[in-house]
Amino acid sequence: MIALLVRTDDLVLVSYVEALLRAGGIEPVVLDQHLSQMHGAVGLQPQRIAVAEDDWPAARLILVEAGLEAWISPAPGGRHA
Repeated sequence: MIALLVRTDDLVLVSYVEALLRAGGIEPVVLDQHLSQMHGAVGLQPQRIAVAEDDWPAARLILVEAGLEAWISPAPGGRHA
């Protein structure tokens, strides 16, 4: 299963998070990437970045170390990170 890590309409942040995760050996999945294009307005629909549920704690740590803690979604299943 996959778990939501970040939700944002900031396209630069999406690219940055993808790069950080890949550099850390975690493959992100960007959801809703093309939805804003279908609506004709960039940034209209937030994009979601998800990772494998087992990778969520490590992905969270990568983002915390990069100073992006404010962007992290709650832990999957309501667990505290």
